[in-house]
Amino acid sequence: MKRYLRLYIFNLVTLWLVGNILEGVNFRGGYQTLALAALALSAVDVLIKPLINLLLLPINLLTLGMFRWLSNVIALYLVTKVIPKFEILGFNFPGFSYHGFVVPRMFLTTFWVFVITSFLISLIISFLLWLTK
Repeated sequence: MKRYLRLYIFNLVTLWLVGNILEGVNFRGGYQTLALAALALSAVDVLIKPLINLLLLPINLLTLGMFRWLSNVIALYLVTKVIPKFEILGFNFPGFSYHGFVVPRMFLTTFWVFVITSFLISLIISFLLWLTK
């Protein structure tokens, strides 16, 4: 039970952070939608994600795990379908420049926002798990 509560709290914090970082991640219902989305993401991680990983096992074996990110994107997509006020939409990225490193201005489609969001969620949750060990 403690493991599931920790997963829920980590998902709650992570979704809040990602919602503040990316423009395309929206919680139209406020904190109540955020809490429901974290609960749904925790449920998908525990119940449905192992089935997704099993279905994607042949692709992961052929590519030596290069498509592992696809299961996170599918799980996040399922959460957006279950929680209607939790939206992930495309947006205009304004660009970024730091000491000669330039990322140009571009429009990010919904698919790429899903990929970036799932990457950030995985990164932040991995960091939080590392902190609690």
